[in-house]
Amino acid sequence: MTPALALATDTRDAWALLSRYRQLTGPRLRQAVEQLTEPVRTIARYHFGWCDENGTPTQDGWGKGVRGGLVLASAQAVGGPADQALSGAAAVELVHNFSLLHDDLMDRDRVRRGRPTAWSVFGEAQAVLAGDALLALALNTLACAPPPPASATATQELCGALLELVAGQGSDLAFESRSEVGLEDCLTMAAGKTASLLAAACALGVLSADGAPHQVSALRSFGHHVGMVFQLVDDLLGIWGDSGATGKATGGDLRRRKKSLPVVAALGSGSEAGCRLAELYGLPRPLDDADVTRAARLVEEAGGRRWAEREAVRHWEQAREELSRAGLEPEAAGGLLALARLITHRDR
Repeated sequence: MTPALALATDTRDAWALLSRYRQLTGPRLRQAVEQLTEPVRTIARYHFGWCDENGTPTQDGWGKGVRGGLVLASAQAVGGPADQALSGAAAVELVHNFSLLHDDLMDRDRVRRGRPTAWSVFGEAQAVLAGDALLALALNTLACAPPPPASATATQELCGALLELVAGQGSDLAFESRSEVGLEDCLTMAAGKTASLLAAACALGVLSADGAPHQVSALRSFGHHVGMVFQLVDDLLGIWGDSGATGKATGGDLRRRKKSLPVVAALGSGSEAGCRLAELYGLPRPLDDADVTRAARLVEEAGGRRWAEREAVRHWEQAREELSRAGLEPEAAGGLLALARLITHRDR
């Protein structure tokens, strides 16, 4: 292990570790995107923050690289070099950004990472094509990774996560038109939409390092629970976060009447605040700023915020248990645990 990839012991070290992983993954991502033809290549490059809408290079801003970082950290946790897992890291980041391109369009979001979303700049059809292209690149990146037997298993792992991701996103969209959504249904949706890719990221890291089957299973489960915490925290930030830090409009989910986890917990609370929230969500007109503020207050009064915070703690403890099941040396698991803590205990 190189000094730059030494184990993280505090938040500052964890950020440095994530930054280093991002630096490793970035060139592989650029290499993949450069295979595309125009105009899709410019749209993809714009989405990653590498250029403006005219194709002029800009400061690199493709995101934090969380999922790719989990691949590299998992590989190192079982004794493999980070460089050996770069194909997996690039693949999961390509899949993640494929989903973002499509999600922004489906959710009609106009801001991503502090600037206009790709669909709002280039049009809906071109954004869909760019997302499709990133998905194809992801699968090709894994399929071409050496050695062939490992690449086949890795591709199966990623495809399984993709099917779960699509199912979760489909449920998320369907929930918007349903008057009632159960909490278990919402948790299943979150497991597919978000946790599946983080679970696959950890499994891909172990596979790239030739880890034992029980380690693949344990770190896949670890990634699942980390993903559930990530989604719970993301839902909380979507209601009460600082838009300046998150880069997304606060309250956007409430404005669209999305059935996020805190909202569904509040709606099913049986409380007076929950009933008032249901009435607000059922209004036949668009929700204005005052409605959004009131909705956030009602979610909190109905216990949705408290439930989501407690559920996040529960999944975090389960993640730690799964990590211990992998049978890793404490020092070997240190970087992975610090990275997971960083991306789940966050304010952006």
